[in-house]
Amino acid sequence: MVVRETTAPELAAPGGRLEAPPGQSLRVVRILWHREVLRLRRNWARGVVGLITPLMFLLIFGLGLESAGGEPGGRLQDYAAYLLPGMFVMAMQAPAVAVGLSVVWDRQMGFLRQALVAPVKRGSILIGLCLGGATTGTLYGLPVLAVGGFVGVPYDARLLLVLAEGALVALTFTALGVLAAVCIARIETFQIVMSTGMMPLLFFSGAFFPVNGLPGWLGTVCALNPLTYAIDAIRRTMPGELSPGVSTSLDLGGWTPPVLLELALVGWLALTVVVIARHRFSRPG
Repeated sequence: MVVRETTAPELAAPGGRLEAPPGQSLRVVRILWHREVLRLRRNWARGVVGLITPLMFLLIFGLGLESAGGEPGGRLQDYAAYLLPGMFVMAMQAPAVAVGLSVVWDRQMGFLRQALVAPVKRGSILIGLCLGGATTGTLYGLPVLAVGGFVGVPYDARLLLVLAEGALVALTFTALGVLAAVCIARIETFQIVMSTGMMPLLFFSGAFFPVNGLPGWLGTVCALNPLTYAIDAIRRTMPGELSPGVSTSLDLGGWTPPVLLELALVGWLALTVVVIARHRFSRPG
């Protein structure tokens, strides 16, 4: 009797790559998503540290400047409530760095190479990482929204829409982090790139000050920053009303873009970054 062994080439696709069994791609997405969620649960201290800066800006810097604004109706009235959307977005930057950092670390430890030679689509690995980062990023933003009542933002159903918009922003951040990670091999270089790239995006986004009427180059940079439209959409969705003198909507030469258009721009950016990262992720080696 001749025993015929099944070899890897016989399981391969016509192009020479092993084919994943049906449903394997979804399983990979679920596993990698669950891995990122477990990391947050097991390393809760990282989440606490990541919330210190946005909460300090919101509760100390924001409320402090409100007090410095003087009587009701002053220019700094309701500044903490104005600051809330930006701090909500700031809190969601941490997972972008964490997920991207884990990709660089996995590459150095050899885990990523083992995953890439497995008979699964590389796009599934990327999607699982991005969805995991988007989920943890949204969870990071929850405590910031939870303190909204302390800065004059009422709790109502619109906060659920804000949370959904935050999930889209978290997905974009995570995709940017993964794209940087698949292009950078060293952990130190990755950390420098992310730290020097993320903060300018936030500072030139209207998170701390209205972008309407800014002089020259500053207004141009803010208008070209995609995060400007994300924060503007979240601010306009946020429940409550700010003082009449506080600018709450983006004004581009007399035209205010609709919230849905701003969210579509953010979604287009997320999709574009994911496609570029997938292309780079699928390259051999």
